[in-house]
Formats: sequence, structure tokens, C-alpha cells
Amino acid sequence: MNGPIKEVLDLLDLEGVEVNIFRGVSPKDRWQRVFGGQVLGQALVAATRTVDGRVCHSLHAYFIRPGDPKVPILYEVDRARDGRSFTTRRVVAIQHGEQIFNMAVSFQVAEEGLEHQFEMPKVAMPEDLEPEEDRRRRLAHQLPESVREHFTRPNPIDVRPVEEDDNLLNPKKGPPYQHVWIKAKGKLPDDLATHQCLLAYASDMTLLDTCLVPHGISWFSGRLQSASLDHAMWFHRAFRADEWLLYAQDSPAAAGGRGFNRGMLFTSEGKLVASVAQEGLIRLREKAATRLS
Repeated sequence: MNGPIKEVLDLLDLEGVEVNIFRGVSPKDRWQRVFGGQVLGQALVAATRTVDGRVCHSLHAYFIRPGDPKVPILYEVDRARDGRSFTTRRVVAIQHGEQIFNMAVSFQVAEEGLEHQFEMPKVAMPEDLEPEEDRRRRLAHQLPESVREHFTRPNPIDVRPVEEDDNLLNPKKGPPYQHVWIKAKGKLPDDLATHQCLLAYASDMTLLDTCLVPHGISWFSGRLQSASLDHAMWFHRAFRADEWLLYAQDSPAAAGGRGFNRGMLFTSEGKLVASVAQEGLIRLREKAATRLS
């Protein structure tokens, strides 16, 4: 395996420093801060490495400070509880002697029980949508030269929006929802933990965009100050992150400079495998920033 997906798997392969302490690094091409999905994925890896024979079913995280991509991130795991059915861990991410992130994670033994789920929305299938790399190359001319290379760089996750808007700088306003097909670009190992950590990474890629749809605001406008504030995720069933998943997202509310977003992840056969909720900062500047980020 090579290419961007190998780079992400290498990022998720944390170095063990001491018992319950792990070290992670960031890609060399990060601009100003660490991608939130990277910290989510690495923290879940750290927690998972302290648990045997149980599968993560939920995580609840807070982003406290922007991460510095130039220095490693230290992950400290607190083994809060090992019960008969459930195991709880708390992970704290540290840089420059300060917390930048913390997360509670719960694991469960395999168990049978009652089942039901929402139906998957009826949308176009990924095979009928334009490949992401083709779309980005086609639209890159709209952007300032300073960000074109970053916009068109290879992505480890294939992201294909169903509701496509080809105007990157002035998108049209619409209802507060979006549907995106996602899939890792490459075959992943068979263990479920790897797929969960990769999906945690990918779950932060498009979710915050949803609360901007009703306002017609682009990330590339230079008017927006944004960041993930918290992130929660629930894993319902086993899945593969290297097979197509529909990320159905909506935004029930935005207020106080914050946008609230939800997401459901379905297999192409319609099985609901995970749910996500996130609140993010969406603060408008009076004047556009001179540099886009």
C-alpha cells in the first residue's frame, strides 16, 4: 500500500512512549493547525491500544486549543474502568505542556440485542458522481493561486458530494443538509479498530460545512473563522471504511457564532453503521482575511 492512505495509516500508527503514553506526529504539509480528524483518529488509536477483546461503541471529544503541526502530540490514556461488559478510557492530548484535546471513549464486549434503524436516504450512488480529484482539478481555477496546490493535493479519502455546487467562492444557499459518499483510497487491514479510527479521521472532513449551506458562505471567502469545538461518535455495527459509506448530514441550528451538525453513515446496502454530532465555531469576520487557510 502506498500514497495518501498509507500516510494516514502511518499517522495513526502511534509510537508507544511509556505505559499508557503514546506519541503522534502530523503531516509535513499541514498549514497552520492540526486537522481535527487526525487528533480524533490518533486519540482513538491510543485508547484502543489499552483495551483487549472489546470494540469501541462511542466517543465524546472536546477540541481545546489549536494543534501545532510542527511538533509531536503526546496522548495520555487514563484507564478509568474495566467492567464486565464495558471499558472506559479517557485520553488527553498534550502539546507545549498544555491540553489541546480530550476525549472519553467507551468499549463493549460483543452482544446481541434489539435492532432498528433509520432508512438510508435515496440519493445518487457514488459510481454516478464525478470523482473528487477530477472535480477539484476542474474547479481549482476559481481559487487564489496560493491555495490551489493545497486544494488539489491527493486526498486519502475519496469524497463525492451528492448536492454538487461548482461555485467555490459564492455557493448558493440551500436547506441545512448535505449527502456525501466517502471511502478510503486503498485496501485497509481487516481489523475493525483500524476502520473505526480511519472513520473517526474522515468524520471531521465535511460535517462542519453543513451549517454553512443555509448561508451561502464559502471556506475560501476569507470571511470565516471556523474550528471544531466538540465531536461525538457512536458506532452501531461493523463496517469497512475502504468501501463506500453515505455520510448523510444535517444542521438543526446555528446561533452564538456556533453551528450544530449531525451525521449518519450508511453502507451502500443501507445499513446504518455510525452516527456523529458536532458543534463548531463559525464566526464571521468584518473583513476578509488576507490569507486563506
